Amino acid sequence: MTALNAPGARAEDDEHGADPALLRILKSMTLEEKAAQLFVLQVYGTAADTADPAAVAANRKLYGVDNAAQVVARYQPGGFIYYSDNVRDPRQVAAFSNGIQRAAAARPHPVPATIATDQEGGIVARVQPPATQSPGAMALAAGRRTGDARALARITGRELRAIGVNQDYAPDADVNVDPANPVIGVRSFGSDPGLVSSMVTAQVGGYRSGGVTATVKHFPGHGDTSTDSHTGVPHIDHTRAEWERLDLPPFRAAIAHGAEAIMTAHIVVPSLDPSGDPATLSRPILTGILREQLRFRGVVVTDALDMQGVRDKYGDENIPVLALKAGADVLLKPPADKDGNGVFPRQLAAVVNAVRSGELTERRIDASVYRILELKQKRGLFRDPYADESRVGDVVGTPAHLAAAQRAADRTTTLIKNDAGVLPVRPGARDVLVTGWGVSTTAAIGTEFARRGATATVRQTGLSPGPAQIDEAVAAARDQDLVVAVTNRAWDISGETGHNGPGQMNLVNALVATGKPVVVIAVRDPYDIAWFPEAATYLATYSYTAEALRSAAGVLFGELEPRGRLPVTIPVRDEPGTVLYPFGHGLSG
Repeated sequence: MTALNAPGARAEDDEHGADPALLRILKSMTLEEKAAQLFVLQVYGTAADTADPAAVAANRKLYGVDNAAQVVARYQPGGFIYYSDNVRDPRQVAAFSNGIQRAAAARPHPVPATIATDQEGGIVARVQPPATQSPGAMALAAGRRTGDARALARITGRELRAIGVNQDYAPDADVNVDPANPVIGVRSFGSDPGLVSSMVTAQVGGYRSGGVTATVKHFPGHGDTSTDSHTGVPHIDHTRAEWERLDLPPFRAAIAHGAEAIMTAHIVVPSLDPSGDPATLSRPILTGILREQLRFRGVVVTDALDMQGVRDKYGDENIPVLALKAGADVLLKPPADKDGNGVFPRQLAAVVNAVRSGELTERRIDASVYRILELKQKRGLFRDPYADESRVGDVVGTPAHLAAAQRAADRTTTLIKNDAGVLPVRPGARDVLVTGWGVSTTAAIGTEFARRGATATVRQTGLSPGPAQIDEAVAAARDQDLVVAVTNRAWDISGETGHNGPGQMNLVNALVATGKPVVVIAVRDPYDIAWFPEAATYLATYSYTAEALRSAAGVLFGELEPRGRLPVTIPVRDEPGTVLYPFGHGLSG
């Protein structure tokens, strides 16, 4: 009998076998305090007691108070999520986290805070250097080593915990089978459910051993859509059988390996719930499948509630109640209204009022709060929620951690095409033009060539180069011995707002037409080659971290064997059923 056919488990836990200490905490809390524990909030500033005028003004718009410490004093939410603008350096983040925990400890019924962030690695990393930068999911999958996935998750977990972060919204368990997926792409481990499953389970264990909660996302699977759930409502048209074959395996494997948190997707899957509700608000999906059929007992976290994918059908004040009725536990990042005023106070009141009116039972709220408290207990937050600010440098970005990240990155670079035999490039004097996307990326590649004796001219052209920029790059290329073109989602050729347009494709094709040797490095999605198949030399790095670019340079000069293998299939442009480069493809030098 498979998990999906197993007898249903109860969605709401009772007190049998519950921890008496946690039950005492739960019973000491008012309904308002319990409802607040369900929310994880965004806050502005780089310190819990920030007095920065811009941060204070933004926080007042959202919460009516100045800073995170005052948010805790007024509401005592379950936790906070850090974004890039909360982060200056690791020591500062540790102090920020400690300030939040001190504010929580000062409450009449103290409960430590969940402090979370999105540190997936690769293109999604809120904490930047000197913290260790893990290769992203697709890069690690190209390396095919679950040991690397586990080790880098453990390193990331250790470094996050050292700065007071106790939950990571990673790993991504989506199976990316749509090359035009605008929101997942290289955040996925690939297009093969088995490969994704093995990498996800390795990372779940790695994060946990590093001291943080892994959050497997985005259930029931966000890998086959060309709509971004931040701005629209994606529909996944998989049949139930297709969903069980493609999307389900990584989540089922993660649950079997002890995943403690799963994040929902704001996607509509008619084969799983024909109502038209996004999964975040779907009781058939969250309770019927995730809780009852898959027997997941951990914490269900919604994706951010300010994303359009969950806001289109119902009003903001109804969404938390509907998510709780569906089976969610944690309500992440309430939005602001059209005037920029925070909706959180109204959403909090809506949950409380739903209990008082009988729309939700208090027992239902208690079930979620207990799971949240239990997870905080597992992370040791009741015992000691604080970061040791004096030891941050002993853990974050250590030489051993950085070396491990570089070793892993060195196994990920994928040489997809070397038809002209340009590679390996011999070190020595030559004139090289480095052009294409990314100020720091093109500069870093130029530096790698200069280190090996070349004279490098760097001409960055951005995501959407126009005809004048292309003409200038082509003119510069005519005097060079070699051209390196860097692309970032060159496949996104739509001219609509929010898309890259055809500029990168046009740039590469124009450079190839000069007759000069051109090396194309795709530093994000590997699919770009389908838009300029005349390019004879093509590598994929899957991200633009310093480690990834060093690895690419090593492959260019023959100092490293290209070990990466495609974790996805690259189809022919406009022919999704025709394979240009198959899953597993990769040249060996």
